Amino acid sequence: MVRGKDRFVAIEEQIDAPVLNGRRITLRPLELEDFADWQEVRRRNADWLTRWEPRRAFGQPDPVEDRQAFAMRCASRRRERQLGTGWGFGVFVDGSEPELIKGSSGDWPDGKRGFVGELNLSNVVWGAFRNAHVGYWMDESRAGCGLIPESMVTACRFAFEEIELHRLQISIVPRNRRSRRVMEKLEFRCEGLAERYLEINGTWED
Repeated sequence: MVRGKDRFVAIEEQIDAPVLNGRRITLRPLELEDFADWQEVRRRNADWLTRWEPRRAFGQPDPVEDRQAFAMRCASRRRERQLGTGWGFGVFVDGSEPELIKGSSGDWPDGKRGFVGELNLSNVVWGAFRNAHVGYWMDESRAGCGLIPESMVTACRFAFEEIELHRLQISIVPRNRRSRRVMEKLEFRCEGLAERYLEINGTWED
């Protein structure tokens, strides 16, 4: 699925650590200080997320349980921004939004911006292609609140207007109907089926 805009800009004009604001959400790079909040959400959503993510490589430390591994993850994302090969964002929302905290075990005090997920622009290719892959995940307790669509719109604005990419590409497992609906709502175009394209939870998925 892709959406594009014919833009051209020198890679030197990349933005290193942007903070992007939507109506209810803020996108910003994760830092070591976010570890406790990130860990809580990832632990609580382990079953929800595992079926849609690649397995961790053998011997690779788990950033959910290893603070140093999380620090290395943040450093890797920082390096990607510096090289212009990727921009990773945490998704944060205002705890005063009642529809976002109702019925959740991860509530926050009013005024605190709580962590609810991630959105990443990765594998950025410049030159004649100017393409990035998009990946995202959301706290299950916040699913259905429109946070992913809002985050996508905010990230698209950054991708096309700030760093001036031409194309965004998203790979979705066909049976992930919820994610497909989000992309259809945003009018991303389906370009076909790539068979056995990615290893997801130990299985090569279309």
